[in-house]
Amino acid sequence: MLVILAAVFVVHIAVTIMLFVATISNVWLKTNTGITSLGIWYHCTSGTCNSIFNYIDSGNHPSMRAVEAFMILAIIFCCFALIAFIAQLFTLGKGCRFYITGALMFVCFICILIGVAIYTARFGHTDGTYQAYCFILAWICFVLSFILAILYMILRKK
Repeated sequence: MLVILAAVFVVHIAVTIMLFVATISNVWLKTNTGITSLGIWYHCTSGTCNSIFNYIDSGNHPSMRAVEAFMILAIIFCCFALIAFIAQLFTLGKGCRFYITGALMFVCFICILIGVAIYTARFGHTDGTYQAYCFILAWICFVLSFILAILYMILRKK
């Protein structure tokens, strides 16, 4: 059981790190030539980065703000879930489940889902671009956070 708890903890740390990388980096979309990249914060061309709001039309500004907000919320809830897991690890009685940690991780999962879905719907279909590593990392975090939320709900402290 200790091995399972350690594995879940390591995966949770990995999800947290990947969420930070996916949110901070500016490589959600790249052009086929690889010169231009588009993130949720900046639009970079040949090493020169400008605000994303200078690049996208004003009708998409609220959508991009929503993506930014939900990705930040996902990081916050993921960190809170990690803190709750550590706290519950030392305070829960034997046989109890990690419900609070699971609930926080489920909220993180929902935030990632909403943020990445908005980005995919509004910005993922641009001609001449393909999804880059931050976009893929965000979807990987989406899947792993769901699995962690379920595991935390099922997992008992032995």
